[in-house]
Amino acid sequence: MSESKAAPVTGLILSGGGARAAYQVGVLAAIADLLPDTARNPFPVIVGTSAGAINAVGLACGALHFPEAIRNLTQVWQSFHSAQVYRSDWPGVLRQAGRFVSNALFGLGGAAPVALLDSAPLRELLAERLDFSGIAAAVARRQLRAVAVSAFAYESAQAVTFYQGRAAIDPWFRHRRVGVPTRLAVEHLMASAAIPLIFPPVKINREYYGDGAVRQSAPISPALHLGATRVLVVGVSGKSRGSLDDVQIDRPPVARSQRPPSLAQIGGHMLNSTFIDNLESDIELLERLNYMGALVPDDVRRRGLGLKPVEVLVVAPSKPLDQIAARHRRELPAALRLFLRGPGATRASGAGVLSYLLFEAGYCNELIELGYQDAMAQKAELLRFLALEPSVEAQASTR
Repeated sequence: MSESKAAPVTGLILSGGGARAAYQVGVLAAIADLLPDTARNPFPVIVGTSAGAINAVGLACGALHFPEAIRNLTQVWQSFHSAQVYRSDWPGVLRQAGRFVSNALFGLGGAAPVALLDSAPLRELLAERLDFSGIAAAVARRQLRAVAVSAFAYESAQAVTFYQGRAAIDPWFRHRRVGVPTRLAVEHLMASAAIPLIFPPVKINREYYGDGAVRQSAPISPALHLGATRVLVVGVSGKSRGSLDDVQIDRPPVARSQRPPSLAQIGGHMLNSTFIDNLESDIELLERLNYMGALVPDDVRRRGLGLKPVEVLVVAPSKPLDQIAARHRRELPAALRLFLRGPGATRASGAGVLSYLLFEAGYCNELIELGYQDAMAQKAELLRFLALEPSVEAQASTR
């Protein structure tokens, strides 16, 4: 079979975003319902960042039984509570806040990594629920090419993609972007999900790592390095990409409030910049490259001299997730509500931060349902993209 007629390799990219990653589970649940009963894992390449890395590895661990892996992920997110991710009780919150203040302001506490929240419960949950041996088994049985998680190295200032997959995949070295083959473990997930200042950095080998979305200038690139020729991107931004027609250039924007921005409002924009902007920019760049590649004459392309197109399909929230988080803010444990009230995270204007930290069942279930409905709204595109025939359930109903 020639390279031009080779079967496409589909990559799945799950972006970061803390509790927003519940949305991804809804999208995956819809895909599982669209699959025929006998279908295998449709994503040979799976790449995740931050909370998306946890979902990605959860899928990879169960790649031999894809629908079951989706059900397991869904069950976890549907019953989530903040206490399963970080210490949210009064003693835990007060102790961590005291450590953070004494270390950040007075330099006390030595060299131990300090953050606003203690993520030890998440480590215990991952160790209990994930069977990492499933990754090697799926690779050995050719149902998984590779799975990767990205983290940011604080000392070398590099975006490091740790991947586990077939031996034929070579590591890569780009400007501040490297790919490192390894056997994935809980430490890699904790590092990838360590949002700066909120969760403590994690030491792997001789270096500390934090959230993979930090300085990740090309979020789609790892999937392409691992062999993907087309990618499905599940985003967590509630703002869809618009056109110039959506921009009102005839008059300046009108401020909704005369109050200065709160710390939470500023923090929310910083988190959005970290988790969302690079991904959306990378998608836009890839679409432009595809357009340029299409302009290359056919005879030149046949000689392998043109750009190879990479098809991209994006599923993203149709509703603003910060507004959904604001409706569920009272679900946050009392200690956390008090802790976040001062910076303004419990107000509507500061709900951006809340949308990343609200690991509570009500909020997560609404995001799961939104992800399911958004994916089903793109049912025809998903079926075409994955070259699938709809399952009996999908033909009968969209839930």
